[in-house]
Amino acid sequence: MSKKKIVLVTGATSGIGEGCAKRFAQGEYRVIITGRNREKLDNLKTSLEADGTDVLTLAFDVRDREAARKAVESIPDDWKDIDVLINNAGLARGLEPEYKGDFDDWDQMIDTNIKGLLTMTRLIVPSMVSRNSGHIINIGSVAGDAAYAGGNVYCATKAAVKAITDGLRIDVADTRLRVTNIKPGLVETNFSNVRFHGDTQRADNVYRGIKPLTGDDIADVAFYAASAPEHVQIAEVLVLATHQASGTVIHREK
Repeated sequence: MSKKKIVLVTGATSGIGEGCAKRFAQGEYRVIITGRNREKLDNLKTSLEADGTDVLTLAFDVRDREAARKAVESIPDDWKDIDVLINNAGLARGLEPEYKGDFDDWDQMIDTNIKGLLTMTRLIVPSMVSRNSGHIINIGSVAGDAAYAGGNVYCATKAAVKAITDGLRIDVADTRLRVTNIKPGLVETNFSNVRFHGDTQRADNVYRGIKPLTGDDIADVAFYAASAPEHVQIAEVLVLATHQASGTVIHREK
């Protein structure tokens, strides 16, 4: 019997991260789930274990580098050989013009979407390189391809994810590691609710008149990339809803 692979998913308590945890569990991976909310992590752990999945939870904020380091160092020896790292933790805050932006919103996006991703990459990937085996999947966004009105800093962070992903792929080209950037369009999660600081009505309007993607849709793409033959590297995938042509072109039914 072959040894089960291990996936680590950041931001696993909702949306795309939760979808990835469930999809890889279905694919018979052992699953490490991370997030800030201990209760949500425990609930997801219970749900996954009920289906026979081995689950390890790590409660920390990727913005806190020291907490992230301690969490990774606490991983038991039989869980340390992580095969797939999914850097999913991320968020958008606000939709104001850049000259009216909130400093705290900017810090939260930059510290989570860029620095948090870098922290987890730095903590996990060296072991992959030493084993000459592993896969890093970063969750970017169509927003990283071109800025849109009010998206300024968020778009910049997702453009950074693309550059960081491409850079890492170059850095490990002499190894068997694979690096993937998945760029979703409209995905109906709590993303917009977070962006608008809990304004549910405003968040719901984002998805008005169109059937958006789900977190499970993106999880399917991530699992496909991880399941490709070892000589196949899915470098980048842009995933849009059928009636979304780009970050700004969306057809909405009246």
